Amino acid sequence: MRIGELARTAAVSTKTIRYYEQAGLLPEPPRTSSGYRDYDPDTAHRLEFIRTAQAAGLSLTEIRDILAIRDTGQAPCDHVGELIDRHLSNVRRRIADLRTTEQDLHQLKARASTYRSASCTSTTVCGIFTR
Repeated sequence: MRIGELARTAAVSTKTIRYYEQAGLLPEPPRTSSGYRDYDPDTAHRLEFIRTAQAAGLSLTEIRDILAIRDTGQAPCDHVGELIDRHLSNVRRRIADLRTTEQDLHQLKARASTYRSASCTSTTVCGIFTR
């Protein structure tokens, strides 16, 4: 299968396929006698995995590690489970941080609604941020 057909099948651009090859996510395919890349149809499944893993928040490095485990003939599911746990923990922490930021912004908004610009002194940039 040529690169254009693979791109259509996997709903990615040919540029993305070449990038994934350079990044070590896709093995370099054999070439036809005229020099065209000749992809195995299973490459579309690999591209789907890469896209799904990226959408879940995994980095290309993490995805490359998962694929390397699979390429040795082993199932990478335990490793994937650990990565998911780590990412889920990070997402929960970021959500907590965002909730704190939201509360801070609500307080600043309330302060801004009653603050008068005339109250600003030459030593403050904006009194809304002064406690």
